Amino acid sequence: MTTSAQSIIRSVVTTLQDPQAVRWTTAELIRYMNDGQRDIALVRPDATSTQATLALSAGARQVLPPVGAKLLEVIRNTTGSQRAIRLTSRLILDAHNPDWYSKAGASELRHYTFDAREPRIFYVYPPASAGASVEMVYSAYPEDISEPADGALYTAVIGNLAVQDIYANALANYILYRAFSKDSETVNAASATAYYQLYQSMLGIELSGTTGVAPKD
Repeated sequence: MTTSAQSIIRSVVTTLQDPQAVRWTTAELIRYMNDGQRDIALVRPDATSTQATLALSAGARQVLPPVGAKLLEVIRNTTGSQRAIRLTSRLILDAHNPDWYSKAGASELRHYTFDAREPRIFYVYPPASAGASVEMVYSAYPEDISEPADGALYTAVIGNLAVQDIYANALANYILYRAFSKDSETVNAASATAYYQLYQSMLGIELSGTTGVAPKD
């Protein structure tokens, strides 16, 4: 993504009034940032959505690339007529033809089926032949920002966020929540709670509560 990690840490240390990294080291804040990116990707898989072309293995069962955490959508074939691929129920396929898993491989696929309990696995119908490939969208594991050396200031932070730029402010609030939680037995406990609630709200976790009290026609 395009938002620099340094800009987020700069905003955080300004709020913490600790630009010299006396109370919170820069490496510590980066660890909070990396935790926050993983947390965002967990509750909002679209935050790290990646569109890619995947060369399929021969057969029905397919696995996401190593960087893929959750399948979001299979869009189309990328060879031949580039036919659209539609999501269908595995129960329907099994009921129609219980032996479809061993069907002869094809280079053009018609359907895919997916079970959220196995977010990195999906099946294609008909089974794929060698050389078949698809355009797809998946949620990627967020890549960690490198921790700077001990004693470094925020200016030493390099790299961009792994989540979409729209989540930058939510991520900053997560880091502040973790930072203030370090002194959870002091007045900072209230600040930690407030920043965590703001973080949740920005992610839309409390969307149902917000819409529940919104004015209605």
